[in-house]
Amino acid sequence: MSELNGKIAIVTGAGQGVGYGIAMALASAGAHVVVAGRTLAKVEDTQKQIAARGGRGLAVRCDVANAKELDALVATTVAHFGGVDILVNNAYDGAWGPLLSMSDDDMMRGINAGPMASFRLMRACHPHMKARGGGHVINLVTAASERWDSSNYGAYAIAKQGVRALTRAAASEWGPDGIRVNSVAPLAMSPALEAWIKNDPDSEAYLKTVPLHRVGDCEIDIGRAVAALLKSDFSYLTGATIPLDGGQANFD
Repeated sequence: MSELNGKIAIVTGAGQGVGYGIAMALASAGAHVVVAGRTLAKVEDTQKQIAARGGRGLAVRCDVANAKELDALVATTVAHFGGVDILVNNAYDGAWGPLLSMSDDDMMRGINAGPMASFRLMRACHPHMKARGGGHVINLVTAASERWDSSNYGAYAIAKQGVRALTRAAASEWGPDGIRVNSVAPLAMSPALEAWIKNDPDSEAYLKTVPLHRVGDCEIDIGRAVAALLKSDFSYLTGATIPLDGGQANFD
């Protein structure tokens, strides 16, 4: 029996890419997974894939930039499965481009979908995790702020660095409640990255900066690693940022 058997997880942005990979890995490890995303059809497809493997899932439409929808997501999870043990904050929506092209709204879009959304969901899940004796939060971050050239990644990096700071604070404050909070910085073959690799001539040079010389698989390399981090073997790990990127980034 897996340690995650019967655990109740929420994964945002679970309709594709890294969120899908994490949701599938958690379901394969025995967790009951609420898959949330802005496009209901996509998360319904994820739910079908979970069911095809014999797992239990629930698809919920949720825009993480909408505070009321986040509260409703947690309430729906608790009503359907009875609680929350695991939260994976993966969904993100923000602007890209040079800093001088960014309006205030562009910058705040990433803040609202990044650290604010993560904070709101974490706050909503906390009492349910505490009532069950503890829990786990995994926040998805990025190596964009650690890149040798962060041009055009500024707004994204700012939002995700906010999530890293939130991770550290929550880990410090919620440790006595038995709640571990960590960040994961992935490099994985999401639909967006796959399209970029196919269409951008600079992608070949970029991929050469990955010491393992490949891009990770969303489920095998990212999802399964996240599932492993939730197990008791890592019970002493909290407040950390774990790069799952083939050795590309330096978070020292």
